[in-house]
Order: sequence, then C-alpha cells, then structure tokens
Amino acid sequence: MTTPQRRNTPLYHHCVRSSPRFPSEPRGTVTETQLPGIFGDLQPVLEHYGYLAVGGFVLLEDFGVPVPGETMLIAAAVFAGSGQLNLAAVILVAVAGAVIGDNVGFAVGHFGGRPVVERFGRYVFLTPQRLDHAEAYMNKHGGKVVTIARFIEGLRQVNGFLAGMMGMHWVKFLAYNALGAALWVCTWSAFGYFAGKNIEHVYATFEHYKWYAIAALAVGVAVYVAHRVRRGHATGTA
Repeated sequence: MTTPQRRNTPLYHHCVRSSPRFPSEPRGTVTETQLPGIFGDLQPVLEHYGYLAVGGFVLLEDFGVPVPGETMLIAAAVFAGSGQLNLAAVILVAVAGAVIGDNVGFAVGHFGGRPVVERFGRYVFLTPQRLDHAEAYMNKHGGKVVTIARFIEGLRQVNGFLAGMMGMHWVKFLAYNALGAALWVCTWSAFGYFAGKNIEHVYATFEHYKWYAIAALAVGVAVYVAHRVRRGHATGTA
C-alpha cells in the first residue's frame, strides 16, 4: 500500500498529529494549508516549530540577520486564519520577538558604537554606505523613524543599531519601538488572517492571474531595459 501524497490544493485535510504547537486544534487532527510561492518554502519550518519559528525569525530579522521574518509573520497569520494557529498568540510572539531583536541591536549600537556595527555589519549586509544612508534618514526624522522603520525594508533591520549608536535614550527608543512593533505586527497579521480565512478564493485568484502578472512584469522589465539602452546610445552619440 502506497503512502498518499499531499495534493496541490490550497487546503487539504488528511494527516493525524498531536502537537502542543497548535493549541487551538483538537488533539489528533490537522488542517494542512498549501501556501504558494515563498510562503510554501517557509511552510515546513512553520509546521514543525510553530510559534517558535514566528518569534525566532522576527527576532533575528530585527537584529539584522537576513532571514524572512516579515514573510514568516504573514504565513503564520494565514495559518491562524485557516484555524491552525491562534492569532492572538501569533501577535504576542511576533511583537515580543520584534521588540527583543531591536533591543539587542540597540545594545550593540550603544555599547559598541559605529566601529562594532561596521565590523560585524558586513556579515548581515550592513555596508558603511547603507549605514550612512540610514543614519542620515534617522537624523532628519528623529525618534518617529523608530516607529515607521518597521514598514521600511532595510531600515527595519538596522534601526536598533542606529538608535543605540546615536545615543537615543533607551526608554524613548523602547516606547517608539514597541509602538512600531505593535502596528507592524497587527497590520501584517490582519492581512494574513484575512487571506487565511479566504484561502481557497485567494489561491484560486492567484492561480488564475499569476501568468498575467508575470507577463506584465516581463513587459515592464523589457520596456525599462529598452529605455535604458536607448538612453545610453543617445548619451554616447551626443
């Protein structure tokens, strides 16, 4: 007798499991969700480690490690929407991971200063140029950057380092950071939860329109490249 394979469908009810990682489900049952794209790549990690994966990925990303913490958060919210995780637990774990991760970065920036950040930043793609750009942005906009940095790729990963390095008071940083973490986590959790509640419709829509989107992207890239080539030729002949 052969083992049945997982079907390529958005939701597939088949397995038996008893795991404390999914307390909202009755013991002995599982609802598997086939996630598309990069979410599907993270799915085995999320299924195996549950809330620990959510908190760990978010913490590491906010400390500057190049892992897809935001993507993991959305995937966990999708799982919550389809009944596999508890949404409140996802939010609490993600907020905690975000705050802790940024505070680790703050401590490194505060006690080590720019030399330490530059020395170890190269291991997490934090180049001096990127650091200069982020520092200038924070100098211009002040403490509120710590809050909105959550929604800006690149700045989200380094804002703790920058705040500590620039001498921001820790209590002020903690307040702005916690507010930003709550807003960021709740925004993406709501998005993922809604998608999980309507996963079959979302998946069907994705499957229906994905080739149109790919074709549009290809046309856009071709137009951009052609424009750059023509511009280069025009500059060369001038």
